Amino acid sequence: MSYQDHIIEMGQLIKSKNGTWDGIAPEAVARMRLQNRFKTGLEIARYTADIMRKDMAAYDADPSDYTQSLGCWHGFIAQQQMIAIKKHFGSTKGRYIYLSGWMVAALRSGFGPLPDQSMHEKTTVPALIEEIYTFLKQADARELGLLFRDLDTARKAGDAAKEAELIEAIDNYETHVVPIVADIDAGFGNAEATYLLAKKMIEAGACAIQIENQVSDEKQCGHQDGKVTVPHEDFIQKLRAVRYAFLELGVDNGIIVARTDSLGAGLTKQIAFSQEPGDLGDQYNAFLDCEEISPGQLKAGEVVISRGGKLLRPKRLPSNLFQFKPGSGEDRVVLDCITSLQNGADILWIETEKPDVEQIAGMVDRIRAVIPNAKLAYNNSPSFNWTLKFREKVYDLWAKEGKDVSAYDRDRLMSADYDATPLGVEADSRIRSFQADAAKRAGIFHHLITLPTYHTAALSTDNLSKEYFGDQGMLGYVLKVQREEIRQGIACVRHQNMSGSDIGDDHKEYFAGEAALKASGAQNTMNQFA
Repeated sequence: MSYQDHIIEMGQLIKSKNGTWDGIAPEAVARMRLQNRFKTGLEIARYTADIMRKDMAAYDADPSDYTQSLGCWHGFIAQQQMIAIKKHFGSTKGRYIYLSGWMVAALRSGFGPLPDQSMHEKTTVPALIEEIYTFLKQADARELGLLFRDLDTARKAGDAAKEAELIEAIDNYETHVVPIVADIDAGFGNAEATYLLAKKMIEAGACAIQIENQVSDEKQCGHQDGKVTVPHEDFIQKLRAVRYAFLELGVDNGIIVARTDSLGAGLTKQIAFSQEPGDLGDQYNAFLDCEEISPGQLKAGEVVISRGGKLLRPKRLPSNLFQFKPGSGEDRVVLDCITSLQNGADILWIETEKPDVEQIAGMVDRIRAVIPNAKLAYNNSPSFNWTLKFREKVYDLWAKEGKDVSAYDRDRLMSADYDATPLGVEADSRIRSFQADAAKRAGIFHHLITLPTYHTAALSTDNLSKEYFGDQGMLGYVLKVQREEIRQGIACVRHQNMSGSDIGDDHKEYFAGEAALKASGAQNTMNQFA
């Protein structure tokens, strides 16, 4: 419905009340309606699921149309990210938000900072989704409010052309509300627990839920040691649980991102149930590290499996966990991914130990031999030392090709001395093109960084503290923060406006007319930043 249609509809409704609603302005209601487009989280989930589905189809047609996101741990961070994207690129198309379980654990738990081991309160995850969308909706209200004020100014000036231009901008307004890919860890319990939490996340607005194949009560960060996976049937139950949650709530287009940690996971908590040779349980068990024994070698309490007429004893650790065969990680990843896609997953996530296009592509080629349109979300993780890994890669490649690398010490490639050298420049070039290269070669539809705003907050706070508490004093803030905000056009330099003060003033005027006591008068110091 257009801006004018909203005004007409409200005008007719108010008129029908025989004068009792004459204090209500139709255009003010129209503005408030447009500033509050999304009434519920489910509306957001359905809207953003459709966006992701369209983006997935576009990627299938052209792999250069990949998507991106940054991990956010607060609604304000997500809001500023989307405001920046609209400011610099004019559109949020292809840009999402990632909600990281790691950052929820580290920054949002009532227990204080926690490792990424599913020990935090699981309700903090849907609470953060709701918070993020509250801030994104407020960004819409603020930006539309500025357009409405400009419209009023154009009308007062009698500038019909400007008025028409602004009405068109209002009618074609692009929201800050974008898809969230939300981390549900390993489901925080059994399939029923997964279903219940997934419902809360979807009701808060999540259209895409990422779930991993680790044991819920043994869950580890994907880039740490000690990861323990579950048999496929256990994971499939959780995939179904998430799908049931989407369908129950009417988000039929909801997206499931199935993550496998098998590449770096050498352990399983249980032997899979198998009914016949070659079934899924048997395939899982085939990766167990076993030794052949005779019946006479059996000891009390031992577990054995039978395969091909032989008795095999899986290697069992004192932790009561079973060990996989060394070097079986990639094969297990491929089986995980195919199985997940065959059981309702939409996107894959392969957690790796380094950013290597060919390593990922090697696994994806095998998956796509079975499911041609398989596509991935990939963690461009801060747990990788990107500078070091890409400089090592270039160094080793050049050495293999016979190029002279005598000017470089491989043990000190992180040195700033190498930043402007041919090796450093080449490594940076490969980092820059990594996402585009991986999208085309390795089937990566969505590139994300899990923890970027955790690191930017730490870095910027460290730099400000060093300057402000040091010799620079107030200049440390003015020079490195406020002056740059002004010159770069950062919206937050007018922090009263960003927090909603002007929206509140508009409402006061709607409610009280000329009697409104507004904050944005001549004495408001924010006018220094107009």
